Amino acid sequence: MFDRTRRNLLSRRRTPALQRMPWVVDEDTFVDSCTRCNKCISACETQIIVKGDGGFPTVDFTHGECTFCTRCAEVCPEMLFRPTTEQPWDIKAQINASCLAQNKIECRSCGDMCEVQAIRFKLQVGGVALPELDTDVCNGCGACLSVCPASAISMLTTELEEK
Repeated sequence: MFDRTRRNLLSRRRTPALQRMPWVVDEDTFVDSCTRCNKCISACETQIIVKGDGGFPTVDFTHGECTFCTRCAEVCPEMLFRPTTEQPWDIKAQINASCLAQNKIECRSCGDMCEVQAIRFKLQVGGVALPELDTDVCNGCGACLSVCPASAISMLTTELEEK
């Protein structure tokens, strides 16, 4: 069994947990049961599933967005995925202070890519429009992350967001 918490303690790294594919069961079950066959990596239509720490598949939103096509879940020979009729995951986008618009530079790249329109821009008198993220609408697809020229967007699980 691979215990990520002990490894992080020894390495002194405080990085957030790797993002797994949508509909994946809990992290412990995933790490214990994933055979690292890479079928999910090959099946991903947007090629955002990559080999991560220890060779386990993880999602890298810098490559693009998740279209929730369910291919990763369909090709997996193990019982690692919840039913695809459920909510895919509990991650949401978060826009940080390095956002160009928040620094008075016109940019709407993230809003242009947000298909569900979770990112809208509020007009400011005498200034640039500021992004407003509706976390109730955000599905965590990551489309906004790869197009942000300032790398001002990150994807966080809702439990990390609440802290």
